[in-house]
Amino acid sequence: MAKVDCDLSVSTVPTAPIAGQKPGTSGLRKKTKEFMSANYLANYVQSVFNTLIEMKTPVQGGTLVVSGDGRFWNPEAIQIIIKMAFAAGVGRVWCGTGGLLSTPAMSAVIRARGKGFESFGGFICSASHNPGGINDDYGIKYNCENGGPSPEKMTDLMVEWTAKIAEYKICDKIPDLDLSKPITYDLGDGKSVEVFDCVEDHLAVLKTCFDFDSIRGLISHPDFSMTYDCMSGVQGPYAIKIVEGELGAAAGSCKNAVPLPDFGGPESAWHGHADPNLTYAVELVRDMGLNKEGLPIASDKPIPKFGAAADGDADRNMILSSQFFVSPSDSLAMIVANSDLIPQFKDGLKGCARSMPTSGALDIVAKKKGIECFEVPTGWKFFGNLMDSGTHYFPDKKTYTPFICGEESFGTGADHVREKDGMWAVLAWLQILAKKTEKSGKLVTCEDVANEHWKEYGRNYYARYDYEGVDKAKSEEMMKMMSDKAGSLAGQEFGGMKMKTNDIFEYVDPVDGSVSKNQGIRYIFEDGSRIIFRLSGTGVAGATVRLYLEKYEAADGSLNQHQFEVVKPLAAIALELSQLQTYTGRETPTVIT
Repeated sequence: MAKVDCDLSVSTVPTAPIAGQKPGTSGLRKKTKEFMSANYLANYVQSVFNTLIEMKTPVQGGTLVVSGDGRFWNPEAIQIIIKMAFAAGVGRVWCGTGGLLSTPAMSAVIRARGKGFESFGGFICSASHNPGGINDDYGIKYNCENGGPSPEKMTDLMVEWTAKIAEYKICDKIPDLDLSKPITYDLGDGKSVEVFDCVEDHLAVLKTCFDFDSIRGLISHPDFSMTYDCMSGVQGPYAIKIVEGELGAAAGSCKNAVPLPDFGGPESAWHGHADPNLTYAVELVRDMGLNKEGLPIASDKPIPKFGAAADGDADRNMILSSQFFVSPSDSLAMIVANSDLIPQFKDGLKGCARSMPTSGALDIVAKKKGIECFEVPTGWKFFGNLMDSGTHYFPDKKTYTPFICGEESFGTGADHVREKDGMWAVLAWLQILAKKTEKSGKLVTCEDVANEHWKEYGRNYYARYDYEGVDKAKSEEMMKMMSDKAGSLAGQEFGGMKMKTNDIFEYVDPVDGSVSKNQGIRYIFEDGSRIIFRLSGTGVAGATVRLYLEKYEAADGSLNQHQFEVVKPLAAIALELSQLQTYTGRETPTVIT
């Protein structure tokens, strides 16, 4: 322990409300320079502490976790939050080495470090997959004592505080601390900062989920090869230590594994946009012998048998095999279908869930396996309630764990933490491949698993179109126009397809009874095809209109078509229904996944 002689006196700094500090589904995100402006970060952090104290969270003398994804200005922000935490009465702060923690690792630390559940919550300095840098994006999110995102009742109170804040408190005489290596700083008066290896807690939790020996066997198989693209995000240290270190993958299997403050910036193949999809994960997609549409291309070098990627904060994942892309919706359904091969679920699944825009592939698996399945709004906090059902949070409710859940936006996870977990998803696939390879006596690939799955359950052809940076007011007008027609189109034909229903998705939480309205517009056809429109809450400039297209093909149908071609007729209907080009001036999406 290193003793730090410092003045712990609290300074009270006058301030005034700053407009626009309402967090979205994944925290507060703005341009970096806005966060760096006078009092912006301090106002929000103080509003969170005020909320916690008002809700009787044990802040006084408690333990708080503070870390982030390594993006630009994180080191400075973390030092500010530490000093404000002690001013709020916190007794101990935990930080990952280098100020780094992936989003799932933050959840693991809150839930499992030390005796488990020692901390009352944590700040994640991250804007997830959004580009980093002084001219790009910054974000912050508060996670509760269960390791999951703040519920709406808490974020609503935070917003109330941002609108009336008059001062913030900070121990501004504490010196900036070196967070580069594990060490505990004793600041006196019972206050300390403990810096710990950012990988260790998450790794320990993952070891309880998987059979690492079995996965090592797969990785050492003479026909197996892999690549894991960390896209210069926070996943690098985790991938190196777990995939190459613990599991024995060849050195260099994990690429772009040094976290950079701009995630590689404009000079990188992905232009600093660390988002694991066919559009942005350019290097991985090319290495796996595909183009941005997911179609096979010639390669002048051997193509790995398995490929994966992570986003900036490592909660998202992408899964591929040689010249084959596994869509996130399919990935979720296939993991659930093969969950008996994963030690974490040796006693069977009790529940599963998907976000509403995610394809119905999961529902088909759950029905056949007799597992309860939920359709929830976008946002991991909705999964959290289901995973906490039957625990001390909701002791009188039904227990749904063991539990697997996911979103079409490349997020997959389970009840080991309360965040989506990119590393968990990669290990889940490696575990499934390992067990199937052991059984068959020859190497089994993701493509083999997918083809086997479709032959049993049918295939939900699926694609998402993103229209990024559109005018927010115009996109809201478009959504209102469609909302006003809810329930009025049943029986009408569009493009030769008959509408079964059109509605606005509303979710009544079966655990806490809360109601979430206006969660997206759904057009559902009689053959089960779906068109979904939703405004995203993860951007920082303008609005992003997300269009989701889905068409089901039965197990005895044509299962090997290209998904983007199959859903094109639905895209034409969607443009007609939404008048998107008229409202936004756009016809061509920015990103297709």
